[in-house]
Amino acid sequence: MRRTWSLWVMLVLFVALRANPGDAHEAAIQAEEWKRSLVAAGLVASPTKRESLGGGLAHYTWKVRVGGGRYDAITVHRVVREAHPWVPARSSRAVFMVHGDLWGFMPAFLTSSCVTTMPENRSLAAFLASQDVDVWGLDLRWVGVPESETDFQFMEGWTLQTHVKDVGTGLALADVVRRLSGNGGKDDRMFLLGWSRGATIGYAYLDGESQRPRALRRVDGFVPMDMVIRYGPDAAEQRQWACQRYEALQAARDEGRTEGGLLGPAPGMPVKTIGELADRAPDEPSPLAPAGFAGPVRPTNRKFAVIAAGRTGALLAPLQPITPGYHLAGSVPDTAGLPDTTAFTAEPTLFDYLQLAVPYQSLNEVVETEKQLCGLDVPYDDHLKDVKVPVLYVGAAGGVGRYGEYSTRLLGSTDVTHHIVRSRAEGERALDFGHADLFLARDARVRVWQPILQWMRAH
Repeated sequence: MRRTWSLWVMLVLFVALRANPGDAHEAAIQAEEWKRSLVAAGLVASPTKRESLGGGLAHYTWKVRVGGGRYDAITVHRVVREAHPWVPARSSRAVFMVHGDLWGFMPAFLTSSCVTTMPENRSLAAFLASQDVDVWGLDLRWVGVPESETDFQFMEGWTLQTHVKDVGTGLALADVVRRLSGNGGKDDRMFLLGWSRGATIGYAYLDGESQRPRALRRVDGFVPMDMVIRYGPDAAEQRQWACQRYEALQAARDEGRTEGGLLGPAPGMPVKTIGELADRAPDEPSPLAPAGFAGPVRPTNRKFAVIAAGRTGALLAPLQPITPGYHLAGSVPDTAGLPDTTAFTAEPTLFDYLQLAVPYQSLNEVVETEKQLCGLDVPYDDHLKDVKVPVLYVGAAGGVGRYGEYSTRLLGSTDVTHHIVRSRAEGERALDFGHADLFLARDARVRVWQPILQWMRAH
């Protein structure tokens, strides 16, 4: 072990010296301190990787083993302002982000680093880091499964509880590394932010953490983004839709399937292809559009991508979506009422984003989520009344929107704020700000990220 570690330190020094001789000393010191502390904490992590993002920001990553299986690993991310290369600046506010279906940490939260049509610093993680928030997050296990994989039996035991455990591991790593930087005092705050199914995981994590002694809890505030875990009394129809989705997915699980999502097996593959075709051959007729999907004339690849983003719920047919008119990106309709152009997110950005979809997902977590939405018993919300951290619910009016407000009322928190990003009346939610517009929209910084930052600073 000592020999392997020594070789790695030499490699770090070599790379640092080539990049900037002045960085080598700091790189070696930080690498050694972080490695020693992570091992002491029982975390089996790869050597730290660092990428400069410009503007004094850096992106650090660790690959962490969380089990004995081939794909039992998560990638933990950190986006932070630096005092010097390899020396993160101290900060009293930090956030740990959990992504949802289809997109991992970078496409979801650090979008501008992998979507070339977005300007630098136009992503939630980079924005918050530029404002001295220490941003952390993870890639769930299935993000690391390559497209070439064909046997998904290893996913049989992956559940929401698996992801809850992995979030705990990521938070533990963040705690160790932050303390090395001089953080961790009584005025420090670590917020947990979950988008979409990541919010479901966040609720489940807090449910479990609420049963630990206060000194062993790591989360000081919760930001669920555009998700519902239980429907309110006024959403009986949506609850019934969830029951239908649950029955269909559970039947697939009973037949032995372990991989898939709401779009079927390999749910990211059609999404990726939709983006690729819209980008490469925008004016060609779409080979993916089902007959009659958009009328008698087959839409172009560009049009089909806009329709898929603007009427995302229709892709689930014959099943119903999580909310009426649910969609990824708000749109402007044509004369037939179909999405014609995007309203809030630039089309090139949307098409690039779709191409970054991860191919696979573990089916169990989708089944469990739908079971919870159906109102059936699950082991993830038994102690929500014991969760008393401050909460900011951020919803997209054309995504889950107001339907997610009821879930926050299941918590014991008294400090709860609701922020719904809305441009139209509720009756026009099918055209309003969408689920992914929260991160991709041209004005997301003003309408979404700035309110999140202000809330964090106030808490």
